[in-house]
Amino acid sequence: MIQITFPDGAQREFEQGITGLDIVSGISKSLTKKTIAMKLDGVLCDITDEITANSAIEFITRGDNAESLELIRHDCAHVLAEAVQELWPDTQVTIGPVIENGFYYDFQRDEPFRPEDLEKIEKKMAQIIDRDAPFTKEVWSRDKAKQVFADKGEHFKVELVDAIPEDETVKIYAQGDWFDLCRGPHMPSTGKIGKAFKLMKVAGSYWRGDAKGPQLQRIYGTAWHDEKALKAYLTMLEEAEKRDHRKLGREMDLYHFQDDAPGTVFWHPKGWRLYQTLIDYMRRRQNEAGFLEVNAPQLLDKSLWETSGHWEKYHENMFTTTTEDDRTFALKPMNCPGHVQIFKNGLKSYRELPFKIAEFGVVHRYEPSGALHGLLRVRAFTQDDAHIFCTEDQIAEESLKVNDLILSIYKDFGFEEVNILLSTRPEKRVGEDYLWDKAEKAMGDVLEEMAAGNDKITTGVNPGEGAFYGPKFEYVLRDAIGRTWQCGTNQVDFNLPGRFGAFYIDANGEKTTPVMLHRAMFGSLERFIGILIENYAGRFPLWLAPVQVVVAPITSELDDYAKSVHQKLLSAGLNADIDLRNEKINYKVREHSVAKVPVIFVCGRREEEENSISIRRLGSKHTTTADLETAIKDLIDEATPPDIKRKQQG
Repeated sequence: MIQITFPDGAQREFEQGITGLDIVSGISKSLTKKTIAMKLDGVLCDITDEITANSAIEFITRGDNAESLELIRHDCAHVLAEAVQELWPDTQVTIGPVIENGFYYDFQRDEPFRPEDLEKIEKKMAQIIDRDAPFTKEVWSRDKAKQVFADKGEHFKVELVDAIPEDETVKIYAQGDWFDLCRGPHMPSTGKIGKAFKLMKVAGSYWRGDAKGPQLQRIYGTAWHDEKALKAYLTMLEEAEKRDHRKLGREMDLYHFQDDAPGTVFWHPKGWRLYQTLIDYMRRRQNEAGFLEVNAPQLLDKSLWETSGHWEKYHENMFTTTTEDDRTFALKPMNCPGHVQIFKNGLKSYRELPFKIAEFGVVHRYEPSGALHGLLRVRAFTQDDAHIFCTEDQIAEESLKVNDLILSIYKDFGFEEVNILLSTRPEKRVGEDYLWDKAEKAMGDVLEEMAAGNDKITTGVNPGEGAFYGPKFEYVLRDAIGRTWQCGTNQVDFNLPGRFGAFYIDANGEKTTPVMLHRAMFGSLERFIGILIENYAGRFPLWLAPVQVVVAPITSELDDYAKSVHQKLLSAGLNADIDLRNEKINYKVREHSVAKVPVIFVCGRREEEENSISIRRLGSKHTTTADLETAIKDLIDEATPPDIKRKQQG
């Protein structure tokens, strides 16, 4: 007999070899109908698997939960592969994993898939789902699996069998007559998938991601619990397309990219103004928090990167050069080693800790061409990077200070829903495990305090996703249309200072290695700007807008008045432009509205006579008229950054 523990703590004995389906069938018919899988000791399994040892069991129902959604998408990928092979039998299938918001499957086929083929495949998938064929599992020998797939002409599957570790079994899942190599698990039948799915697009790919390997075709799809969730997702995608920062960046004349410098931004005057607004804001906030601004070199000798561990762990992502005297240098991908050198320059006492230095550091990282994506994924970017050198006893206090600062900053930009994740040790890392133990314990103790008293802050753990030198807190923002973005980080590092021989003199006069906190709040300025553009759909609050107001005279006879208004705006410190083109006022309003200018000051004859101005707000079809001095005063107040406004009010 074996003992099964249920989620409520109740325990029962069953015959060894009983299946999850047998257990749930003995509990309730309605629960059996809803159950699609089970967890045994936290591991997701087929509901038909036999249970051979004492286990804790949890039944997974086809409800609104992450486990069932992953199963729906996994099974949908299998149905996609079956549908393609029914329509085009000579097609070879390769792999089809679940990804964020959906799934994909890679195929090798002589003819390219056309957009209209997706609708045909969807209809075939719906037919397969209607068949409600059960998913069944068999374990094959490696030789049998390779022979069967070879006989079918499925050469990619033969290679996948060879790649399965020796200590793992070869599982084959069938849905009716069609079968596939798969680790599982699956739901009981194809009918459980439902019809809330859609194929999204076709893209090129390579076998195992190797550009030298066979070229494949990838079909992307999405699947959800129900039609309502699918519709909401598709609506979000439509809205995201309207907000695409690449499109808005062109319309607003902020920046551009070109092939001569892939992954590197050419900032235009308006975009650079926005960029500098962010730097000015961040400089004020971190100066107030006690950070000292520094600047470290762009090029550092290879030896420093070897000492830091970047050369071993990150070399393939670094840009390097060798000089005539055979010295190898690297453009910095991180600011950390340079900041350790600044800390080491001169003897430090424990009384000087925490020692906080910050830099708007330009870093370069080689990203594959296919991964580049506007401002969101570039090869050269600026980090609002800082490092806090402190004692072990100061970790918690300093981490909480960083947390409060980060949350305050995000709130100023309209991001109040934040998820804070503790990312723990990755497989590839430097440092002794006991140091990782200390770092992770320190951060775990702090994590729950971070969300205390704020119902918009959530926390969680991200296993294995820490930096190679230490665990970290990751700050994930939710934008105006519900998407999430990982931005700020705070990383506890017990390793890097010691690797460089950094120390301070403690209260006993002994040399002691400091702990190093790596802190970024925007993260990458380029990426944060891309996020802001999409979050606001280009309609920035006035304090952020690169052009806050445009002065537009109705006729050229009013140019002089418009110029005087423009000069007053500039003198007031506002980002103001003037449009003196010989165009109709409606044309000017439309053009500046497309460029997302928040305010247009329209100058007519009456405005000139009364020293007033007509005000047109972005998104409004109506104008209001105000005294010029009052209108400018109101704009000055509205354009005051939130941190400065708090000081004025406080």
